[in-house]
Amino acid sequence: MTSLHQVLAPAKLNLFLHITGRKDNGYHLLQSVFMLIDWYDTLHFDLRRDGQVSREDLTLKLPEDDLITRAARLLQQASGTSLGAHIAVEKSIPAQAGMGGGSSDAATCLLALNKLWNLHFTVNQLAELGLKLGADVPFFLRGENAWVEGVGEIITPISVPPAQFVVVKPPQGLETAKIFGSEALKRDSKPATISVFAANPFGFGHNDLQPVAERLCPQISEAIEWLELARLESAVVKGRMTGSGSAVFAQVPRGTNLSQMPQVPTTWPLWQIRMCGNLEVHPQKGWASSDV
Repeated sequence: MTSLHQVLAPAKLNLFLHITGRKDNGYHLLQSVFMLIDWYDTLHFDLRRDGQVSREDLTLKLPEDDLITRAARLLQQASGTSLGAHIAVEKSIPAQAGMGGGSSDAATCLLALNKLWNLHFTVNQLAELGLKLGADVPFFLRGENAWVEGVGEIITPISVPPAQFVVVKPPQGLETAKIFGSEALKRDSKPATISVFAANPFGFGHNDLQPVAERLCPQISEAIEWLELARLESAVVKGRMTGSGSAVFAQVPRGTNLSQMPQVPTTWPLWQIRMCGNLEVHPQKGWASSDV
């Protein structure tokens, strides 16, 4: 095998995000459900036998040492392989959105190079490497919708019913550290259970980060108000922010298209609005063997 093309890296939505406490070292304890959606970055991998890792940006310009190249070099180092790769990247998932685009790209890179380089790393071995790149990377490597707890390291696969969502990303992004560092952040949500969530998966809970994020980025409030206009006319669940923002989303009836949504304000020319469906599993699930 010398190439892997059209390899998909899906985004995620946090159906809710509760902060239940804080550890002595400052890390926040959370509960959330991470759900895969069909908004993708697309990566292409060509084998290099000279041991070099190179990257080509086909759409947006990425930082020189982004998570994709860091993931490739980390796997090189861990495996001791003499092989390299040229990686071409088509970015579509917006940055600073709370949708996990960078983490998903890193996970897809690890899965693809594990296959391209014929390394036979297991999911757990890749997840251990992925955690060095970011807290969300192991979720994408495991490839299933999940109930996430602790500081993000406790991942329990769950089933989520098929559904459709409208996702709105304002131009302004948010830095996660600013939100978690805010004194105004609520950190005492009552712990929930999977069974309670499962009774109302798309209406359960809230996002504890959202009030702080809305103060930092008023465009989030604008997006939620726009979703509320649609709620007056259909069965749209109240909009909420995903992750640390700034993207927001709401469930809509399956089959809804953007023409059925409220008119987009003329002041939103750079906003991204997309209809998305959720995924049962990651497109590359099975590219690394299970440890069980």
